[in-house]
Amino acid sequence: MAPLAAEVWAFDETFGHVLLVKHRWRGWVPPGGRVEPGESPREAARRELLEETGISADLLKVPAAVTVRSYRHDWSATLGLSYGTVLNRSPHLTEESNQPVAWTPLEHEWEGAFPEDRPRIRRYARQLSQRAGSARSNGP
Repeated sequence: MAPLAAEVWAFDETFGHVLLVKHRWRGWVPPGGRVEPGESPREAARRELLEETGISADLLKVPAAVTVRSYRHDWSATLGLSYGTVLNRSPHLTEESNQPVAWTPLEHEWEGAFPEDRPRIRRYARQLSQRAGSARSNGP
């Protein structure tokens, strides 16, 4: 079976910030990692978010994105699933293994191994924001 990875695109309630982790060689990236045997991609994404940021969260049901990429030139391609969530920015963040974690303004150009992710993440934040606005305007 090909390697499988999962990550979380976590946004604050204003959809103005995304939660990123500074990986030692990939730069600023969403929290994520390898899906372990017996684990679903959604479970892996939740676990990685907790391990890398100290935050436990429910993830949206439908993945935000699917990617196929090589993380290093000598590794096989990896299928990755990105899941979205919306969080309150007030809880304390806990970094894992000297990997800083920070709420990053979406308009900033953060340095990461996959610059093509920035516009995807921004587009998804706009979609979620529009859905949230529509849900609020329709009321209960």
